[in-house]
Amino acid sequence: MSALAFTPTSTTRRVADDERARILADPGFGRYYTDFMARARWTEQDGWGAAELVPFGPVQLSPAAAVLHYGQEIFEGLKAFRHPDGSVWTFRPGANAERMQRSARRLALPELPVADFLASLQAVVAADEPWVPEATSEESLYLRPFMFASEEFLGVRASHCVDYYVIASPAGPYFPRGVQPLVVWITDEYARAGTGGTGAAKCGGNYASSLLGKREAAENGADEVLFLDSETHTSIDELSGMNVFALTRDGRLLTPALTGSILEGVTRSSILQLARDRGLAVAEERLVMSEVLEKLGTGEITEMFACGTAAVINPIGEFRARGGSWQVGDGGSGETTLALRQELTDIQYGRIPDRHGWLTRLV
Repeated sequence: MSALAFTPTSTTRRVADDERARILADPGFGRYYTDFMARARWTEQDGWGAAELVPFGPVQLSPAAAVLHYGQEIFEGLKAFRHPDGSVWTFRPGANAERMQRSARRLALPELPVADFLASLQAVVAADEPWVPEATSEESLYLRPFMFASEEFLGVRASHCVDYYVIASPAGPYFPRGVQPLVVWITDEYARAGTGGTGAAKCGGNYASSLLGKREAAENGADEVLFLDSETHTSIDELSGMNVFALTRDGRLLTPALTGSILEGVTRSSILQLARDRGLAVAEERLVMSEVLEKLGTGEITEMFACGTAAVINPIGEFRARGGSWQVGDGGSGETTLALRQELTDIQYGRIPDRHGWLTRLV
C-alpha cells in the first residue's frame, strides 16, 4: 500500500518574509508556528484517509469530542535540521513513528503506518522550508505529530473517529539560559506514572500529572523535577519530560531500566549507542535514589545528565529534596556529558558522518 498523499489545499497562508526573519532571529521554544500543517482522518469503517496539507489554524471540535472527556490522545516530538549545504534532515524518524504506534496501542488508538508518518513530515517541511532556521547555534524546526479521538460520543469506549495532525514550530534552546547545569528537585509527594499505566506511552496525561511536581520544583528554586517509582518511591523513573543518566568514576554509564513506567526516549537510545561506541560500559538497571545520592557524596558518580528531543542533553549540577541538597561532581557540566552532547548534535546538523544511518532527508 502506498503512503498517504498529503495534498495541498488551494488556500495559502504565508507570514511575510520580514516577519518570519524577525521570528527566526529569536524563536524561543514553542512560541511561533509555521504556515502549514498536515492532517489525516481515520474512521473505523474506512481506515486512514482524507489526508491533506492545510494552513495552520484552529481545529474545530464538537464539545462532545471523546478526547475532551476521556483523554484519548498521543503525540510525538522530533526536529528538522538545516545542514551546511542548505538541505533539511530529521533524526531517526522511524523510531518516533514506531513509538507512536506503541503509544497508539496503549491508548486504544489506530496505528499510523510508518510510511504515512514520514510522508506527513515531508509534506510539512517541504511546504514550510523557509521556516527551517540556519544553524548558527542549535536552532531547528520542531515537529509535533499528534492524534486524538474526535468522535462526537460520550460513551466510554475507543473512538471510532480519530484525527492526526503535524504542526511545526521554529525552535531555539529549550532552556532559556542554554546548556547550563540543572538544579533538580526530588519530589516525595507526586509520581509521574504507575505500573500498568501509560508511563511508556507518549500521551498528554503523563505530562499533566507532572505539572504539580514541576510547580513544586520551581517553588524550591529548581529547574526540573525528578519522579521516583510510584510503588516504593525509592528508585528513579525520569524527569517531567526527560530520561536520566549517571556516569561513574570507573567509566560506567547508568540509566533506569525501562519498566513500563518510563518513556523509551529516542535520544536515550541514541546516547546508549554513542556511549558504547566510546567504550563506556552501559547498564540499564534500577537506580535507587538513596544509593545515587550516597555515590554523589563519595565521588563514585561523577556526572549526571537529562536527555530528550527538545533539550538534547543537559547536565545536572545539583539535586534538592526536603532532606537537603547534593552536588553532582563540581556542580558544573561534566566532560563526558558535553562530549556526548557535541557528538549527537554534530550528527544531527550534518557536521560529522552519520555512521549509524540515523538521518533522513526531508528537503
